[in-house]
Amino acid sequence: MKLSQFQFDLPEEKIAKEPTRWRDECKLLVLHKDTGEIEHRQFKDIIDYFGKGDRFVLNDTKVFPAKLFGKKEKTGADIMVFLLRELAKEQRLWDVIVDPARKIRIGNKLYFGDDESMVAEVIDNTTSRGRTLRFLYDGPYDEFKQALFALGQTPVPEWVKETPDPEDEENFQTIFAANEGAVSAPAAGLHFSRELFNRMTLKDIEKTFITVHMGIGHFRQVDVEDLSKHRMDCERMIISEQAASEINATKNSGHKVVGVGVTVIRALETYVTTKREIKANDLWTNKFIFPPYEFSIPDAIVSNFHLPESTMLMAVAAFGGYEKVMNAYKEALENDYRFGPYGDAMLIL
Repeated sequence: MKLSQFQFDLPEEKIAKEPTRWRDECKLLVLHKDTGEIEHRQFKDIIDYFGKGDRFVLNDTKVFPAKLFGKKEKTGADIMVFLLRELAKEQRLWDVIVDPARKIRIGNKLYFGDDESMVAEVIDNTTSRGRTLRFLYDGPYDEFKQALFALGQTPVPEWVKETPDPEDEENFQTIFAANEGAVSAPAAGLHFSRELFNRMTLKDIEKTFITVHMGIGHFRQVDVEDLSKHRMDCERMIISEQAASEINATKNSGHKVVGVGVTVIRALETYVTTKREIKANDLWTNKFIFPPYEFSIPDAIVSNFHLPESTMLMAVAAFGGYEKVMNAYKEALENDYRFGPYGDAMLIL
């Protein structure tokens, strides 16, 4: 398929700037992929489509305050540093994106905080993601991490809002976030509330948690028309022995496995055996799912409404069928659904 096939007009006002007041009361568009039938519900109604023995697979990654603002030495120029991932704890090395990148050279020092007490040195500018920084901090690691994150902002995408609010620290995090490492929230998981979890338990609907540390690769602009030539960024995925066993048992018993979000379905499809089972693993995945694609593990997926030409839209279209999903997006726009991580949700059965 071609990149241009995923283009559609998305007015800026359709992008949600804030979540709904209650997590589970956003709109839910239900797409039946076999027939193309569409229903309009509330998210808390999602359990009406599942029963005893069905299993939701959720991503328990935790977003950290990844966006820092500092000054360049000598010139005092304003610099934004986006922390991507920690490379080495003892050496205080981080893989980062720097903006504006053209002003930064190896050996430059950057200063953060009102008192400029946090200092970093650029030691590499050849990585595919931007730069490598060494933070010059002599204290214990836990103290360093606390000081670094105290300077950071919640990494809500700028196309959602330019400056995050204090409420975003809670809003841009799932209620089940446990394992720190994501620079963006697994948005489909944001709609689950404790009340909804309790109702799932009453219906004997199961939950399994895996960890996929969501990066910014899903938001990078695809710059090739031929999608087979696009290379995805890697994300770390961790599936425990228990999680793999639970998911495989659900599949083998004929119950439904529900992948919550694109990061989850990507992880579930990364390493599938010839018996259509998954194995426990801790690895990096750069799997890129786009139509046509035959899924092995999820029987249903939950997703937010994504931007035009985004890899997340492509993955959703691969599951629901290109024409049916694009038609559903058209109907969502006509019915004032909200797009983006704070927007509404879609269930594809």
